[in-house]
Amino acid sequence: MGEEQYQCNVCEKSFNKKCHLTVHQRMHTGEKMYPCDICDKSFSESGNLAKHQGTHTGEKPYPCDICDKSFSVSDSLVKHRRTHTGEKPYPCDICDKSFSLSGSLAKHRRTHTGEKPYPCDICDKSFSESSSLAKHRRTHTGEKPYPCEICDKSFSESGSLAKHRRTHTGEKPYPCDICDKSFSLSGHLTIHRRTHTGEKPYPCEICDKSFSVNVNLVKHRRTHTGEKPYPCDICDKSFSVNVNLVKHRRTHTGEKPYPCDICDKSFSESSSLAKHRRTHTGEKPYPCEICDKSFSESGSLAKHRRSHTGEKPYPCDICDKSFSQSGNLTIHRRTHTGEKPYPCDICDKSFSQSGHLTIHRRTHTGEKPYPCEICDKSFNNSNHLTVHRRTHTGEKPYPCEICDKSFNNSNHLTVHRRKHTGEKPYPCDICDKSFSQSGSLAKHRQTHTGEKPYQFDM
Repeated sequence: MGEEQYQCNVCEKSFNKKCHLTVHQRMHTGEKMYPCDICDKSFSESGNLAKHQGTHTGEKPYPCDICDKSFSVSDSLVKHRRTHTGEKPYPCDICDKSFSLSGSLAKHRRTHTGEKPYPCDICDKSFSESSSLAKHRRTHTGEKPYPCEICDKSFSESGSLAKHRRTHTGEKPYPCDICDKSFSLSGHLTIHRRTHTGEKPYPCEICDKSFSVNVNLVKHRRTHTGEKPYPCDICDKSFSVNVNLVKHRRTHTGEKPYPCDICDKSFSESSSLAKHRRTHTGEKPYPCEICDKSFSESGSLAKHRRSHTGEKPYPCDICDKSFSQSGNLTIHRRTHTGEKPYPCDICDKSFSQSGHLTIHRRTHTGEKPYPCEICDKSFNNSNHLTVHRRTHTGEKPYPCEICDKSFNNSNHLTVHRRKHTGEKPYPCDICDKSFSQSGSLAKHRQTHTGEKPYQFDM
């Protein structure tokens, strides 16, 4: 004869002990018969009250014998030990995953069954976890019951408060067991480990790309769908990623919340500040594994690698050109559309690139923020400074792959190559002549117009 089962008359779950059914039914009724005698919280189980009371006393009588952490509840110590041992004693009977906590297994099973047994009593949403329902309810009530004792912020979730506290303490309790990095969040450690293992567990179902982080897959999907769910409330632009909207808003407000602690510059993005700091320190933490060059930005390294591989993964959907950088494709498209989305606020000129607008503004202000550290010249464009430095060093980093000439400027190499190829990409729109340089075309046009722009009175 089988063991007697006690079935819930609300959701039909069964339990082999009546006391378990009694505790379960309180989830439906909301009954919390164990009040805390220090604060106004109540609990549906006496064990949960006992755990809670430890938050008032601060008592943690259960120390870990491997690290220096202590816990107020023995169950928490048992679970914590598994972070050291890697033990996962709760296997899923549907797939090959295992879990260190029985609760994690129960939640995981619902990814197979689709069960969502926790309905919201305010809207029509349901949830697979009771904690998710509790968090969701706060979106209706606005409740933030977890205040920070250091600053005036409050949070709707205890986990968010715990993460926030670390911004005050600097604590990073999740060390990587492969390198010497540590992290303030366990999720960040999990993602970081994949940089060592190369694991990319989130495949795109449309193309063959995979991602190490789920949020990157979500963003990537929008490159297929064209979805831009984040509209600007000032202009008519929309964005596929929320962070891009936040950055874009600053183009309207002029906000630059990231100041440099070495000079007086400020930046609208934290990444721009990090890159800028390296102009002070000279740090180049991204070495190329093919040649001996190093770079101050990971993106610059990725772009540089393509100079070795010749890869051009960004094709234009209007003509047959391809590009090694997505930004170059965006700029190129504007040669088809004529779009110039960056207007000058001083004169009536507009530009297809934000960098061109920045440089143009300096023709109004006279600003030349790039001084040469060898001579007394200054430049309004960092590229001009880079090219100028080579007049001091004699460096010519752009060799022709056909002859033995080298150039200190990539544009000079491009023009030079046309002597070998015979390419003349600048046609005259009046006659049938073409030219290898835009300047030569400009001079030629004057033979049609009769213009003499360099005439002087004697």
